[in-house]
Amino acid sequence: MSISPTLLAHKTWRTLEPYHSMIYFSPHASAAYDQIGVPVRAAYFASRSAAMGAVSAEVVVATFFNFRPSLVHAGIPEVWAIASPKIISAARLEGADRQLRETLGEATIVSPEMVEAADLARVAVEACRPEGRPLFAGHLGLAWPEEPHLALWHAATLLREYRGDGHIAALVAEGFDAVEALVTHGAAGDNLVPSPVLKLTRGWTDEEWDAGRERLIERGWLTTTDELTEAGQAARQRVEDVTDARSAAPYQHLGEEGSDRLRALVRPFSKAIVASGVFMNVPDGLT
Repeated sequence: MSISPTLLAHKTWRTLEPYHSMIYFSPHASAAYDQIGVPVRAAYFASRSAAMGAVSAEVVVATFFNFRPSLVHAGIPEVWAIASPKIISAARLEGADRQLRETLGEATIVSPEMVEAADLARVAVEACRPEGRPLFAGHLGLAWPEEPHLALWHAATLLREYRGDGHIAALVAEGFDAVEALVTHGAAGDNLVPSPVLKLTRGWTDEEWDAGRERLIERGWLTTTDELTEAGQAARQRVEDVTDARSAAPYQHLGEEGSDRLRALVRPFSKAIVASGVFMNVPDGLT
């Protein structure tokens, strides 16, 4: 039985997400940034935004959405004087390479399954348009890696940023600010990254976090025990539904059979990454 394009988009994103997002927690990535002199506080912002060039802090605040602006300003734009966006992007790819080799093993990264997954993911990316998707557009301008495990990681990155750009648009349209988005994300549960880690790494003070909670409580979206109300669940679901709908194009292009095959191929890779415990690693300096 065929499933809706939005469900297809949501399911495929969930499967691919660990394969991409391990880069933000990888000690190998941290080591690569350290080697080129990029401070840990700036590394996340610089490595993810470098694809857009030597952008201002304001551009990073806008495109990343849920970080405290002062946290971004602490590293951007000064980091570009330490290392160019091109050098930082290369360090990020090096970190991904080392982490995937360590976690999956040499046999897996050159396996027929990895090659097929990379090819399918690249076909999906072909349907992604850059209009209104600034982070996706930036990463689209990077060269495709030749090795299949890195080609798959690059494709997963593109698909993730494509979805993320649409997600931010949906949050803004629904009336969420940055803190409110984080609080409701944590309250929804079933998150790859635990809520305390989200709060810790986004830089908001206790006072700012509590003020966001109060706004949500006053709006009727959150209870005093940090649970989503029915109205809050509905608002959050509207955001997710719009995000899925605006992220469906690549998977419609790949087709239901191709998307199912992509998930089947990537699922063991993502499970191995989650099982490795890498997502519990918060880089030194971000605590």
